[in-house]
Formats: sequence, C-alpha cells, structure tokens
Amino acid sequence: MSRSASARHRAAARPTTPLSSVGSALTGPAARRAVVAAASSGIVLTLTASASVAGGLTAPAARGPVPMANLTAIADDDAIATSPTITVAADATWAFSSTAADVSSEPPPPPPPPPPPVVQRPTYTSTTTSRTAERTAVETATTASAPANPSGSAIVDIARRYTGVPYVYGGASPSGFDCSGFTMYVFAQVGISLPRSSSAQRYAGTVVSAADARPGDLVWAPGHVGIYTGNGMHIAARSPGTPLYESQIYMSNPVFIRVG
Repeated sequence: MSRSASARHRAAARPTTPLSSVGSALTGPAARRAVVAAASSGIVLTLTASASVAGGLTAPAARGPVPMANLTAIADDDAIATSPTITVAADATWAFSSTAADVSSEPPPPPPPPPPPVVQRPTYTSTTTSRTAERTAVETATTASAPANPSGSAIVDIARRYTGVPYVYGGASPSGFDCSGFTMYVFAQVGISLPRSSSAQRYAGTVVSAADARPGDLVWAPGHVGIYTGNGMHIAARSPGTPLYESQIYMSNPVFIRVG
C-alpha cells in the first residue's frame, strides 16, 4: 500500500520584522510616545498592547511601517495637538505676599536662687572657765594700777616689834592681838586706817599678783589676814595659845592687797 503526499507552500507575502508589526500598530498618540521613549533610551521593548489599546490601533496597509527616525517628530506633533493652550492677558500683574519672621531671641534664664544663709552655731564656754578668765583679767588690770607702797619697810619694822605677843580673840593692842586687830594696829601707826574685820580688809586696797607683791602688803585668805614681809614670808596672829610670829605663808591661794 502506497501513500502519496503533496507539498504545501506559503503564499507570497511581504517580509515582516517585530518592529514592522509594532510600527503598523502605532497609530495613536499614547502608543507613539511609548515607542519614542523606548527608542531614546536605547532599550528594545517587546510591547503587548492591552485590549483597550489594541482595539484602537488600526494600521492601513497603505501606510506601512513607520521609520524609527520619524518617531520623535510624530510624537512631538501629537503632543502639540493634544496639549492645552494657556493664554495670559497682556496687562496681567503678579502679587507676592510675605510674612515677617520673628527672630527675637529667647529670654535669658532666671538667675539661680541665692544660697541658704549660714547659721552660726553658738559657742559655749563653761561657767568656771569664764569666771576664771574674768578674775584673771580683773587682777591684771588692778595690778597695773596698784599704787606704790612707800611705807612697806616701815610697816614690816613695826610689825616685827610685836613678835611674841599672845593671841587674844578680839584683841587689838600689844596686850593681845587677833589677826585683823594686829594688822589694823600696825597700819594705824603709819597713818593708814583699816576696817576691823578680816573680811572687810579684803577690799581695803588693790589686789596684786604674787610676783608683784612687796613687803608691807596685806596677805589675805578666808578667815585670816597678815602682813607680807617678803620672800614668801608673813607675820600674823594665828590662833589662841600661839604667840604672834613670822613664818612661811601657809595659805594655798593667798590674795595680796596693796593699801596706799
């Protein structure tokens, strides 16, 4: 069994390229601008038109492919035909408005608050220390103003004359002396009047320090008084049964008093 076959031949037609088919489809302004943009950037595009574009593209067979060199001129003509025209009157004027900017600087910050006041703490001094300092200051001042004792030697000489006189309570004569009666009697012989009691004789003159004491000054302690003879010695009537005599000062803190 034999089979015969006949060859089929395609009908003669004008040769086409991808750009030929594109050129034949580009009859609208939008499609032409897309092709111009692609051609100016040097990019070869394969365009697939949408149904809305493809439906509106018709290419008469008589026009044929559009040369690439004429795409730009065609696009410019379409842009001029489709772009709106704006007309401005010859006497039109322009007006500009401006707003003044506030460039004032910010106000300076408030000054810092003043520091809290410094509270001075009181200084406490013990009563004993204060009284001791006060007494020392008084004694120093009185020492500086203490008068001289021109009768000192005479007072000592008179006092020594009564050595051995017995002690008599309340006595104020050579027949018998107590301590304040003896000092009053001796000072009266040089013209100086003393109070009768030993406590009153404490304030009969000016207090001097032990270093400044001179012979003829009174030597006083609570309940007793005598006459200073120098070199830490004194003469006094001491107690019943003991005659008047001269000896070392035995009081612990004697007060020296200068009577002028």
